[in-house]
Amino acid sequence: MRLPVIVSMGGVNAAGRTSGFQSFRRMVIDLLPEAEQQQTLVALAVMMNLVKPEGEAGFLPTEDERSEGALTASQVAQRYREQVLNGTLVRRVEATVFDVDALHWQSPASLRSASGEATESLKFVLATDQLPTELPEGWTVEPFHDGQVQVTVTGNLEVKLDNFRDFPVKAAGQLPSGFEIADLYNSRFQPRGLQMALFGATDALRALGIEWNTVLEHIEPDEVGVYSSSGFGQMGKEAYGGMHQARMKGERVTTKALVMGVNSMPTDFINAYVLANVGIASSSVAACATFLSNLRHAVSDLKAGKVRVAMVGNSEAPIGPELMDGFGTMGALATDANMMKLYGTDEVDHRRASRPFGDNCGFTIGESCQYFILMDDALAVELGAPCLGSVTDVFVDADGTKKSISAPGPGNHISMAKAVAAASAVVGKAGVQDKSFVLAHGSSTPQNRVSESQIFDQVAEAFDIKEWPVVAVKAYLGHTIAPASADQLATALGSFKYGILPGIPTIDAIADDVHQERLKMGPDHQTTTPDNLEVAILNSKGFGGNNASAVVLSPSRTEAMLSKRYGEAAMTAYTKKRESSLKASENYLRAADLGEYAPIYRFGEDMIDEANIDISETCISIKGFANSISLPTDNPYQDMTD
Repeated sequence: MRLPVIVSMGGVNAAGRTSGFQSFRRMVIDLLPEAEQQQTLVALAVMMNLVKPEGEAGFLPTEDERSEGALTASQVAQRYREQVLNGTLVRRVEATVFDVDALHWQSPASLRSASGEATESLKFVLATDQLPTELPEGWTVEPFHDGQVQVTVTGNLEVKLDNFRDFPVKAAGQLPSGFEIADLYNSRFQPRGLQMALFGATDALRALGIEWNTVLEHIEPDEVGVYSSSGFGQMGKEAYGGMHQARMKGERVTTKALVMGVNSMPTDFINAYVLANVGIASSSVAACATFLSNLRHAVSDLKAGKVRVAMVGNSEAPIGPELMDGFGTMGALATDANMMKLYGTDEVDHRRASRPFGDNCGFTIGESCQYFILMDDALAVELGAPCLGSVTDVFVDADGTKKSISAPGPGNHISMAKAVAAASAVVGKAGVQDKSFVLAHGSSTPQNRVSESQIFDQVAEAFDIKEWPVVAVKAYLGHTIAPASADQLATALGSFKYGILPGIPTIDAIADDVHQERLKMGPDHQTTTPDNLEVAILNSKGFGGNNASAVVLSPSRTEAMLSKRYGEAAMTAYTKKRESSLKASENYLRAADLGEYAPIYRFGEDMIDEANIDISETCISIKGFANSISLPTDNPYQDMTD
């Protein structure tokens, strides 16, 4: 069976850029060597538009009058350290997103005559063309002058007034302060979620270190698959948000609002504007398990040979009043009032709003785009592609009969047990017992901390796992909905590289009702060596019973399996060929740290004309592609047909 190898990753979340492990390094920055801390801080300062590179001279502050010239990297890291740290991860919603202290809305009001007499009518003048098509009950209209009418209202006049209100939820996992993707390319008024999708896909593609045309030269054009979506669609004013609000605000619906909002649009944008893909386009939506659902389809197609390269990921931009209002009304989000009640204080530390497995009162929403490039093992070896790890299995199981659609059920017990059993079958029981760790869903709700920890504890007991390390990245990033488990995967790959399992620094201790007889988690980071981490189990407990668990193997374990399959000579050749890929990748990562990461946006470029498509009984040839597409000619049901 073909092994799906992770060869690249890209994107951005509240901790920074995904490629080069920047976002992971931000989460564990206090444990990094000084040189890597400096590299991380400087790159984030550039991303946040605090400084701009000035060639060999160093970095120029963008709005800092204290500087009389360029700063060295060391000076940038020292001067802007606190600003960078405070402008990343979960924090108070910034005014550039929306004003949580004065959110615009329309409040209902009932107007009546100032005399106070019930029989007294209310009169006002209105432009004739502003009259409702059907007059409300109690309205009498008579001509006034200059295209106006006088309206007499018997009884009260019900109106909506422009108003402002205090928004109860004030924390979110926002992209780094000052980072605006729309400024990097001709974004054409695209919604934020699609801007992020282009950025993430581009970041992953360039971090691969192999030119995309080179990849296509080794495969057929349709052996590429893009597996992506957003969970809620694009809710910004350029898409669904604007479409839903327009008529209520007295505006017109734009021609692009509906199209831009569709939740498969991240896939479509990547196919059309980044990869020029003519292969599989797949978009699954499964609430919080959306990424793992997309990953399952990609892994299945890679194993079966339906594709040889897959780009898998999601983009979600849910920080806005509409979605947050919806979750808040459900009681799902941590409000300032509930946090103050929980802490017993009159002040709120928004940095600690997301508190997986600790005393908590709801989750914190976040935004993220994460994309991973996977290849089958043969192609990865042939091309000399980087090896970040591999994905052997993804299991998805529903909850069965339920009383409440949001309540937990048995599905996650099943998916987790399957994942651990599958991992044990590949790496051995001892490998799972001694060298595995869990990336928890860890949503930061009271119900999740109990139900998910119980599952982990029960599965650990079944497989005789003691002190099973558990990581909960939502403490840093918030709940990013569709890409939530993609954030987990990026973190797992970072742990494989650095030997660090991020702690849960937003809590003081694990809550008393959390099951942890066989689990190991808490506020502090867990450190080991990369050799002691070989298996990561990703877990997602999605709304509505969308449960999913995945098995991810480390680069060292993956390369050991490749060596077993291909032999020493082939692996020596692979390692040598990979040197050029890694060098090209490093060149991109250095440039990206200096802000050179504008999204690929091939709008209208190299379009395929029907005249450039040749079709025969056995293949399709398309001008611009090195290889033709083979048509299916074998009968897979030969035993059932004449």
